[in-house]
Amino acid sequence: MESLALNELFGGAYVDRNVLVTGHTGFKGSWLCLWLVSIGAHVTGLALDPEASPSHWSLLKLDNVTDLRIDLRNRDSVRQTLRDVKPEIIFHLAAQPLVRRSYLESITTFDINVIGLVNLLEAVRATPSVRVLINATTDKVYLDQGGDSAYREEHPLGGHDPYSTSKACAELVTECYRKSFFGESGPRVATARAGNVIGGGDWSEDRIVPDLVRAACAGNALKIRNPDAVRPWQHVLEPLSGYLQLGQSLLSSKIAEGPWNFGPGTDATLPVHMLVSEWQKHWPGLHTEYQPGPHPHEAKALRLDCSKAARLLDWRGVWNAEETLHRTASWYRAFYEDGCLNSSDDLHDYIAAARTESMGWAT
Repeated sequence: MESLALNELFGGAYVDRNVLVTGHTGFKGSWLCLWLVSIGAHVTGLALDPEASPSHWSLLKLDNVTDLRIDLRNRDSVRQTLRDVKPEIIFHLAAQPLVRRSYLESITTFDINVIGLVNLLEAVRATPSVRVLINATTDKVYLDQGGDSAYREEHPLGGHDPYSTSKACAELVTECYRKSFFGESGPRVATARAGNVIGGGDWSEDRIVPDLVRAACAGNALKIRNPDAVRPWQHVLEPLSGYLQLGQSLLSSKIAEGPWNFGPGTDATLPVHMLVSEWQKHWPGLHTEYQPGPHPHEAKALRLDCSKAARLLDWRGVWNAEETLHRTASWYRAFYEDGCLNSSDDLHDYIAAARTESMGWAT
């Protein structure tokens, strides 16, 4: 990928800075590492081995990222890592991220998503180099209000399934440490709540796009559990641009700490059956069928109000639903049909589109 004008993107805030990404071997974490490297950061990743095969992280071959395989539940190892790396900025993405798995592995889910976070925050307390910490949570942290209203940052937290509840707990833990231990002289701390992310390189279990890809490649019909469930679908680069813009602003102390929503526009908040229908336009021959219940509880509708990020960060979505689905399907088709990895090209094109939209971080 050609030079991305390092001193332009995010005001050059990440050039030559030590950045730690937890969960770097995962879907979002691997994309974030790709972006951080491209804008001149010195990146260290802390995570478990990739679960999925293929793995986007492994395919990227980011040899200039320090790759540490450490479990967040190992308190001493986490503390030693921060002491050695001396990060200025931490993006915390490591998690057990799957709703249905959380019903089967509830203790593990809370252990990783809550106690793992506590271990990280305790390590931050002992690491004077840390200036910014962004904890990536989820739109599922909100108490289910029913109806079609979009959730704003001040809405109450809640949770039904263990995953959602663990992430709501993670929000409270983050705020507790911010108020109790960091104060005026400590690192600036925020949480980032994103919608359902899609894009090339996700092979996770029990997610709609990887399931669509697997079904299409195998020639099988995909069984859909909740075709009418409404979700905010966005390309993985969308929330990551928000995280990076938030990190820049926290470094400069221009904005308040606390929670932030990063979701798509209304055109990309779609029921599952519409997402599948649009996907079939890009991957003909894919068949689906309804899978009757009972199924574990999932919210019927999730929408995010991102006016705070638009107003204070000059952040908004760049790719609409049509472009997001086109990019995602094209990535997988290029990978399976031609053996190509389009991640760097997608990142380049996304940044070019953001510049056209005159977004603050891309100027």
